[in-house]
Amino acid sequence: MTLPFPDHAFGAFLFDMDGTILSSIAAAERVWAAWAQRHGLDVETFLPTIHGVRAVETIRRLNLPGVDVMAEVEALTQAEFEDVEGIEAIAGAAAFLNALPPQHWAIVTSSPRRLAIRRLEATGLPIPSLMITGEDVTNGKPAPDCFLLAAERLALKPQDCLVFEDAPAGIQAAEAAGTKVVVITATHKHALETSHPTIAGYGSLTPLLNEGGRLTLTKSGTTTSAAAGA
Repeated sequence: MTLPFPDHAFGAFLFDMDGTILSSIAAAERVWAAWAQRHGLDVETFLPTIHGVRAVETIRRLNLPGVDVMAEVEALTQAEFEDVEGIEAIAGAAAFLNALPPQHWAIVTSSPRRLAIRRLEATGLPIPSLMITGEDVTNGKPAPDCFLLAAERLALKPQDCLVFEDAPAGIQAAEAAGTKVVVITATHKHALETSHPTIAGYGSLTPLLNEGGRLTLTKSGTTTSAAAGA
């Protein structure tokens, strides 16, 4: 594995959730497939469009006649809240996140807050001090608003943040915000063409807090963790 950004130090790491630190694809696609069938959509064509973006934008984009968009979003959220079967952490994510000092990381997700917390609890992953959800911004991914807001609340410039993402919409949002990006490929069925560094999981990486109070990435087994250095 080539170490991502070996010569860079960051003020904070920002993590997308679904597909980046946990996999909820099976659960999400069960719920959305049933919804798509009820609305007469071609499920196989439709499902790839749901990932990485807010439900409200997915539904609005369809322009379905006679549909109450917000009522559909609420119903879908509740269905996803109730179905957490098969949701699991990405390899190495728990150890990696638990090694980070609380003030140096955040989750930035398109999911509603209660669904995000539900999925994190289902996997046993830590809930960060700062979480930016789809409800916190006017424009969801691929707009940069969510990452810009996270950086602002951490009192950092976007350029001081490293984003971990998996989906094209999230990668575009991070690029537009001006952050560096690492692409997580654990849930990818096909190779993603990208100019950003890619990793399959977190098991080979350890975060380190340097003497200047900034985060770097090191290969596992070569140094102590960021939390230990905090």
